Amino acid sequence: MKSFLLLSVQLLGATLSTEALVSSSSRQALHRGALPRTPAFGAAGTSPATIASANGRHGSQIKMVDAGFADSVTGAWAAYNDALEANPLVTKSITAGVILGSADFAGQAIERATKEDSEGSVDLARAARFAVFGLVLQAPWNHFYYLLLDGVLPPTVEPWTTTTGVKVVIDQFVQAPIFTVLIFIFLGLLEGKTTDAIKSQLDEDYKDTMLANWKLWVPATVVNIAFCPPILRVLFLNVVFFFWSIFLSLKLNKNEEPSQQA
Repeated sequence: MKSFLLLSVQLLGATLSTEALVSSSSRQALHRGALPRTPAFGAAGTSPATIASANGRHGSQIKMVDAGFADSVTGAWAAYNDALEANPLVTKSITAGVILGSADFAGQAIERATKEDSEGSVDLARAARFAVFGLVLQAPWNHFYYLLLDGVLPPTVEPWTTTTGVKVVIDQFVQAPIFTVLIFIFLGLLEGKTTDAIKSQLDEDYKDTMLANWKLWVPATVVNIAFCPPILRVLFLNVVFFFWSIFLSLKLNKNEEPSQQA
C-alpha cells in the first residue's frame, strides 16, 4: 500500500512538472509573438496573388464611390442647366435667394465671433430679408440688365475686346451706383425704416460701400463678362454676391439688435 501511495505521488509530481513546463513555454511563445497570427504577406497559405486581389477589390470600391459622387455632381449640374434653359428667371431668383440668405447667416456668425458671443441669438428676420432681396430684386434686376446689355453690346468670341471694356465701365460706373442705392432702399423698407432713416444711412455708408464695391466687383465683372457664357453670368454674380452680401450684412446692420431669436 505504501508503495502504491509513493508511486501515485511521484506520478502526480511528474504531471504537475510537465504542465508547468508547457505553461512556461506558452508564456514565452506569447511574449515572443509566436502564437498563431493572421497570415501576412508571404505567410503559408497566403499568396501574393491573393493579397493583390484583395487590394484590387478595395481600390475598386473606392473608385466606385468616387465615380458615384462625380455622377451625382454631374447630374445635379445638368439638371440646373436644364432648369436655366426652361425657367431662367425663376431658377436664378431661387438660387439668389438661397445664396444671399446663407450669406447673412455667415455674416451673423462673423459678428458673434468678433464679439466673442458664441451663444448669441440668430436673427432669422434679418436673414429672411436678404433672401427676399435676392429672390425679388437682385436676380431679376441682373437677369434683365444683362439681357439689355448683351442686346446693345453683343458678346464677343474673344474675351479681351473693346466691347468687354465698355461693358465693364457701364456695369461698374453706371449700373452699380444705381443698384447700390436700390439695395439700401429695398432692405431699409423691408426692415421698416423710415425714408429719413434710409437717407441718413445712405449719407453715412454709401461712399464707403461704393469704394469697397469697386475693389471687389471691377475684377469680378471683368471675369464675368470676358469668360462666362451669358446664361451663367447671373450664377457667377450670385456666387460672388455671397461674399459681397456678407459685407453688406455687416455694414447695414452694424448697430442693429436682433429682431427675432432662435
